[in-house]
Amino acid sequence: METLAAAIAILLRWEVLGALLVGSVGGVIIGAVPGVGAAVAIAILLPATFAMEPIVGLTLLLGIYGSSMYGGAIPAILINTPGTAVNALTTYDGHPIARDGNPKRALSLAYSASFFGGIFSVVCLILLAQVLALVAPHFGSREIFLAALLGVVLVVLAHRGKVFVAGMLACFGIFLNTVGLEPVKYTRRFTFDQTWLASGIDLIVVVLGLFALSQAFLLLVDKDTHPEATRVEGGLFEGLKELWIYKRVATVGSSFGVLMGMIPGVGEFTSQFMSYTYAQKTSKTPELFGKGAPEGLVAAESANNAVPGAAMIPLLALGIPGEALTAMMLSVFYVHNVIPGPQLFANQMPFVVALYIGLFLLNIFVLIFLIFSTNQILRVIRIPSRFLGVMILTLAFVGLYSLRNSMTDCAIGAAFGVFGLILKRLDLPSVPIVLGMVLGGIMEVKLRSSMARVKSPLDFIDRPIAAIIFTAIVLVISIHLWTYFRRTGKTAGNRRENRD
Repeated sequence: METLAAAIAILLRWEVLGALLVGSVGGVIIGAVPGVGAAVAIAILLPATFAMEPIVGLTLLLGIYGSSMYGGAIPAILINTPGTAVNALTTYDGHPIARDGNPKRALSLAYSASFFGGIFSVVCLILLAQVLALVAPHFGSREIFLAALLGVVLVVLAHRGKVFVAGMLACFGIFLNTVGLEPVKYTRRFTFDQTWLASGIDLIVVVLGLFALSQAFLLLVDKDTHPEATRVEGGLFEGLKELWIYKRVATVGSSFGVLMGMIPGVGEFTSQFMSYTYAQKTSKTPELFGKGAPEGLVAAESANNAVPGAAMIPLLALGIPGEALTAMMLSVFYVHNVIPGPQLFANQMPFVVALYIGLFLLNIFVLIFLIFSTNQILRVIRIPSRFLGVMILTLAFVGLYSLRNSMTDCAIGAAFGVFGLILKRLDLPSVPIVLGMVLGGIMEVKLRSSMARVKSPLDFIDRPIAAIIFTAIVLVISIHLWTYFRRTGKTAGNRRENRD
């Protein structure tokens, strides 16, 4: 009870509640604008949060992260264009329901499922908090190194069909982290006698380039669009009642979201597809999926909104981000010298509980805001895409320059913006680069600190948790290779049969 009281006292400060409210409302609006998304907004706001207290900055970013998927459902349902990438499955059944004359029902059901998923994940995290507090102190340098390595492996293998490219981009991110002064003896690495490389390549510069500037370039070079969406008549409370009919689908979808959110590199897409597949296979009317099945809409929205809360588990307990947005949040911790990991749960439990309660309040704020303001948000959808591109470009460069008052950072950010645009055009992922930089830094520090107590490779896995994580790495790679060669063998067999 003392921990809970201390957490509530942290949250009741006006600046924390203000940051939560601004993040919640701003995230909905940003998510509703096709082509922007939470990653762009968080990348732009990141330099500003460094001047805030950790709880204020993180609450602001969490608000945007957790609420953007709510807003992304609006254009996905009304104009068949997902506001954020993770709302793609929402278009499968949400838009057909709206097209058949029931936009109010589709939006109401999406909001209700999203709210259920968000609250479900927070409840799970509160229940798991004490377990994490007991387990986290048993993680030493070796365990955290292996956990970070597992994160890299999972991030790479999560990009099915692009595993080799994702692996190369992750290695590129790890290499970028080595540029500059190394963290132990402070000798220069890969600077080539260039003074502007001595301080290394800043993570925030890369993030702003890959996410914000690349998206701005994409919006500027593509055809200008300003989609129209019709007003929604009537109240949006009915979905809360209708969700009770699909409570099984919502519960299973939220469970998939929590489970996948806890695993680095997996996230919303995998949880959505698993939830959607389960809902279709267990439905009495599977033929309606993709044509306007309410179960499909509930499955997609409950799963993706359960992920943000769960994604905080590896970040807070181990200091290991699972995807790009939590990697950005990790930098806020580091700037304020608040180091996520075992000691955070042991020594600053009120801070952790405050973040979880903040997520709980976030979902309430967003649901109330959406029920009464959906038609006002529709105006945001009509903003011309090139105007958005100019705004993102301007704010991104302001953020880049404000980091260290350096034009060099602006030039490096612009270079990564062009590189990010090329990746987008080739449909290649940019997330492995960011996670490679973050996880690579963690791996290097933990590896070097553990080497003093390691005399042979087997010493790395001579403790139970280290052995379990190492076994997980071997199993994940083995299963992927077995699946790959099995698929390749079947493809080769089919080709031979066709030739015969």
